[in-house]
Amino acid sequence: MTYGRLILRNLTRHPLRTLLTTLSIGLSIFLVCAVLTLPAALDAVFERAASNQRISVHHKAGLTYWLPGSFVRKVHAIPGVSGINQFSWFGGIYDEPKNQFPNFAVDPETVGQVWPDYNIAPDALERFRRIRNGALVGAELMAQFGWRVGQLITLRGTVFPVDLTFEIVGVMPSGGGIRMLWFNRTYLEEAMEPKGGMKNVGMIWMRAERPELVDGIIKQVDALFRNSEAEVAAETEKAFFATFLDSLRGLMRVILIVGFLVVGAVVLIAANTSAMGVRERIPEIAILKSIGFRRGPILAALLAESMLQGFAGGLLGAGGAYAILEALRLAGKTGNTAFLGPLGGFRMSPIVAAEGLAIAVVVGIVAGLVPAWNGARINVVDAMRRLF
Repeated sequence: MTYGRLILRNLTRHPLRTLLTTLSIGLSIFLVCAVLTLPAALDAVFERAASNQRISVHHKAGLTYWLPGSFVRKVHAIPGVSGINQFSWFGGIYDEPKNQFPNFAVDPETVGQVWPDYNIAPDALERFRRIRNGALVGAELMAQFGWRVGQLITLRGTVFPVDLTFEIVGVMPSGGGIRMLWFNRTYLEEAMEPKGGMKNVGMIWMRAERPELVDGIIKQVDALFRNSEAEVAAETEKAFFATFLDSLRGLMRVILIVGFLVVGAVVLIAANTSAMGVRERIPEIAILKSIGFRRGPILAALLAESMLQGFAGGLLGAGGAYAILEALRLAGKTGNTAFLGPLGGFRMSPIVAAEGLAIAVVVGIVAGLVPAWNGARINVVDAMRRLF
């Protein structure tokens, strides 16, 4: 009998025990691979959704503070800007509060200039400019609620004491994970006139004509409103969204730590299983030693068993994670973005899969090293006494 056959025979001696240990390693590696994929996947979603040529201007104290409407007119004097728009959070609710989604009052005249990368159809932009209560809706929202172009929908106001009815005039494609509703700011201003009017804006969006002009525009914006009634913070869209992403990184670190703690628990479980197997085979090890087998080959054979279990678990875990995330990514491309959300853009790289497999092999080595070492160095006389 060869060493290979001996190792396989020992692994299949208790098939249920081997299967459960392998599955526990595979599940932990699946979790680790998913967690390792999360930062890169979020970065990829962020890269698709944000631009370095678009500039956000908001109140320096935070997004909950409003800017005077006159600020919009002032930034028009800054050279090198191809488009200026404004965002005002409406906070409307469609059916239930749990289904609330971002909805903003914007200037329909410059949507195409500020967000050309959203690839909104020209005829949709034309209807948006022409129809006073028109709304542009993200493809994900259209799919989630079963809406269609031309349909009338009503949002109940939360920030503003008005309910507004909109006609869907176009769709924002799903390429960047856009899940918003935009409507004409003038429509909101008219609705607010009987209630005191609306003179402020939430934030201002600007698009530079060329990327090399961005830094200069930001400096001009900061200088223009320095020591004003409402000081502003100007930054690129990527920097703006990066602040939100940074708040998630702490959570991701916690999740990563939990994932590796799970791996540590699996190491202990696998080590206990390996120790049980070695204890059961002490008489056999004694016989092997008595007929001339040295400590090294016995240690290698015992350690190879746990390594094979780790390798098999790694293949299951890393391979399963890769297959599932790839299936989600392909499903996202077929239009299931409303159900999948950001998961439709997740993709696990082969490097992460290789890292997961390597971790699984290390788990197998660490779990089997001490039991294998103790089994290989056992005294033949003591072992024979247990046998007879």
